[in-house]
Amino acid sequence: MGQFKIISEHLNGVVVVQPEVFGDHRGFFMESFRADQFKELGLPIDFVQDNHSRSKRGVIRGLHFQWDKPQAKLMRVTLGKAFVVAVDIRKASPTLGKWHGIEISAEDKLQVYAPAGFARGFCVLSEYAEIQYKCTSLWNPNAESGILWSDPDINIQWPISNPVLSDKDMELQTLSKWLMRTDSDYFRYI
Repeated sequence: MGQFKIISEHLNGVVVVQPEVFGDHRGFFMESFRADQFKELGLPIDFVQDNHSRSKRGVIRGLHFQWDKPQAKLMRVTLGKAFVVAVDIRKASPTLGKWHGIEISAEDKLQVYAPAGFARGFCVLSEYAEIQYKCTSLWNPNAESGILWSDPDINIQWPISNPVLSDKDMELQTLSKWLMRTDSDYFRYI
């Protein structure tokens, strides 16, 4: 029915996808995922887990990833608006340590795809935001980690300065510390 298009590409793998939206006086209809069209665009179609998160204004979640069965993620905002970020943590990548951030909302219906080998996170800009994301592998709590949201070497330009963080996210490591770990070698090959 609807068509998807990639409207921008970043960091050797991060893309912003725009679905076709059909609206009228009743509201709107859109397909949020369609395997045949994603395949034509060169995006994955083997999503195995859907996640749904709700957070209040000023919350930063991330920057999360897992190294055993790394996940690619397709993220979208279904309520409110958020600043979504992907950081390249692939050792052999020419964009290692670079980040891309974009504000997306329930109104614009944009989606951000980041392949395996990226740490991802978001900051809530509205009173509340709900973020839904598809993952290409199942969550593995024994092989998850993250990069500190305020890592000075990455220098993400977050739209807030005093975020609300979980205890876990406050204790995350810098990218340089992650790259010194032997399990980080997994990302050399992605």
